[in-house]
Amino acid sequence: MLGCAWLLGFAMYAPMLCIPPMAHIIKKEMGVSHAAVGFLFCVPVTVVVLLATPAGFFADRLGTQKAVLIGSVVMAFGSLMRVTSTSFASLLLFTSIYGIGFSIIFPNLPKLVGSWFPREKVGLATGVYATGITTAGAVALAVTLPLVFPLTHTIQGTFFFWSMPAVLAAILWWAVAKDPPLSSRVRSDPQRATHNSSPSYSLWKDKNMWLIALLLFFNDVHFYTWSGWSPALFMDKGASPELAALIASFRGWVGLPMIFLMPWASYRVGLRKPFLWGSGIALTLASWAALYIPVPMGWPLMALIGIATSGTFSMILALPLELLPDEKAGTASGIVLSIGYLGGLLGPWVAGLIADATGNFDLALLMLLGTGLMWAASGFILPESGLRATQQR
Repeated sequence: MLGCAWLLGFAMYAPMLCIPPMAHIIKKEMGVSHAAVGFLFCVPVTVVVLLATPAGFFADRLGTQKAVLIGSVVMAFGSLMRVTSTSFASLLLFTSIYGIGFSIIFPNLPKLVGSWFPREKVGLATGVYATGITTAGAVALAVTLPLVFPLTHTIQGTFFFWSMPAVLAAILWWAVAKDPPLSSRVRSDPQRATHNSSPSYSLWKDKNMWLIALLLFFNDVHFYTWSGWSPALFMDKGASPELAALIASFRGWVGLPMIFLMPWASYRVGLRKPFLWGSGIALTLASWAALYIPVPMGWPLMALIGIATSGTFSMILALPLELLPDEKAGTASGIVLSIGYLGGLLGPWVAGLIADATGNFDLALLMLLGTGLMWAASGFILPESGLRATQQR
């Protein structure tokens, strides 16, 4: 089941993250602006904002296996249909269908982990399947322009190539996936579950849910803005399109082990908060440095961004399972994703608008600096959910 979740994560993100390396080609062939390409890139995230909450509620009643099966089929269909796109409007339409499937799947991955793994291993298991997401970004950014696009010399052919993982994931999930027996599901801290399950309890009034959602919001602002516009940023600094895409992909390669290692380190020391607020400070410094550094310094810059965004991503996804009630896992994850992924929508889009208006990304980097500071503040305020804190209670 963890392998299925890994493949789903890869299949969700590869069709989206193949867009940034081709941004200049899409812009030229379809006669659209930076902002339009930025919006195309984050269309699946837009759909997550709209549908993740009802999708999580839907899965809590239908079951994870059936909900993810529906989502994987819709995702594969939408991704494949992009091959037929002859205009930017049709490309947006089919990317939106792909995003619907994406949105049905995503809230169920944390719930899947919460159902199959004990509470103390949820963060590590989340880190394992989340490496599929990071791998998709690193591979798609690195090989789309130099290897995949030359095979077909078309945008549509490239989309077909990156649709194959989604097709395979749908088939594999249909063949082997299942929900765990009710008797085998591991419950979390009974004290927390009993308190949160009282008749007066409401997720919408839980301040922890809002803090988790803010952390994901700031994470996604950085992840999607850096993913979407790093190639263009380095091209503005003088790099070739191929070198710019390769440097941008370094974020994913460095982030790939960190998406597992940071949750592991957090569990070893029994603390979450230092990793969360520390990553916010690191991204603040990275955003400031990006204003001035030359192209060769892009490698360590993207490494730092990969460590901060990827390492905390899986930790944030696991937080609803640590701080919110188990029986509302799907709904809680859906709400957090809907709010959090608004950052993935706004970040690249606003950065594209800034580039169109000013001719560079300087103001966008200052925007990232500000969100990094707010990320650090949210991490300070969030209650500690590590083992040290729970043992003291």
